[in-house]
Amino acid sequence: MESPVEQVLTVERKAAQVERYSGEVVYIYAYDVAYDMKRQPVRELLGQPVAQFSVDASKRSPKQLFFYRPQMVRLPPLERIGPSGPVRVDRVIKLLPVGAISITVRVPFDVGKIEDLVAYHDLEFSNGSLHEEVRRLAEEVRTELASYYVQPVKHLAEEEAYTAFCFDSPFLGMDGTAARAENWLKTNRRAVASLLTQEPEVDHLSKQESDESTGRFLSYYVHDLVVVDWDAALIMDQRENFDETLYVMELANLQLAELEAYDRLLDDSLDRAYRDLASRQRHRPARLRELREIRIDLARFSDELSNITKFFGDWHLARIYEVISARFHLADWHRTIDDKLRTLDNLYQLLHHDQTNRWMLMLELTIVLLFIIDLVVLIMGLK
Repeated sequence: MESPVEQVLTVERKAAQVERYSGEVVYIYAYDVAYDMKRQPVRELLGQPVAQFSVDASKRSPKQLFFYRPQMVRLPPLERIGPSGPVRVDRVIKLLPVGAISITVRVPFDVGKIEDLVAYHDLEFSNGSLHEEVRRLAEEVRTELASYYVQPVKHLAEEEAYTAFCFDSPFLGMDGTAARAENWLKTNRRAVASLLTQEPEVDHLSKQESDESTGRFLSYYVHDLVVVDWDAALIMDQRENFDETLYVMELANLQLAELEAYDRLLDDSLDRAYRDLASRQRHRPARLRELREIRIDLARFSDELSNITKFFGDWHLARIYEVISARFHLADWHRTIDDKLRTLDNLYQLLHHDQTNRWMLMLELTIVLLFIIDLVVLIMGLK
């Protein structure tokens, strides 16, 4: 005969055994396309009208939301042949003032096991991969908006991609009752970890890796859940509530892409500055102007990047942003860029002092030369 505790555990296990899973996989791609974007509205993109993005928070939040609302374009849906047959593909493009674009693609799913979704990480259609299709779309956007950008990139760098598996909630267990989100995760932790880490063999994943991949999760109601990992996330909620969580993830992903882009820019600037110092080049004024412009632009960039991710406090979306920014190591990226900015500033000061010293030397030589000329004129006059 089972004890009361064992009976409760048995009931929870039955409730956590779900017959089928439905929802959508949301692919988030961030591209750095320009140094900056002109402050003028875009009316139309790829033949579609441009609108202002907005999202409403359904869970606990401040009265005055700090959501940044970028311009967005919703493209017509496409029909593709996916892993489980014909699927409808929805695409949305968002334009960011820091010279970046974000493309989200939604693909529905209906599977019997969580492991069946591993194939959705690198999604392949009958006519090619989703990755290639999105990259071509990003190229079209970059080309059409070239006049709106300041110093657009010549070639797109690698995108920053993130995948969110959004499950319709609540789950109905084998006994017909709704499964509690945290109990379901506890029972299916290894399967969730294999999904987030893209491991097709669930049993091959160690307990340590399973605990690490699913260790950062948040739940607000008994039937919702957000599990955040480095490369993917699992969201369990009602479909109308997906957007607010996805938008926080999208902004964090954009922030990571832009931090990486500016880190590359700083690396190039530092390399040139070191070469100038080593080769004793005479083009110091132009180099000083370039360094000064980079310092000013990066200060403005840091301010703009902070403005689009104002998620502070204990409200639910702020906690989600805190978790995903920790997964992305955004604070470490900020520190790395700040350190390089300080190094760049020191090089600027060094070059500036060097230029000042040369001017002072030229001034002293001029004074000595004038003094000598004055003496020559005086001596000639006496003779």
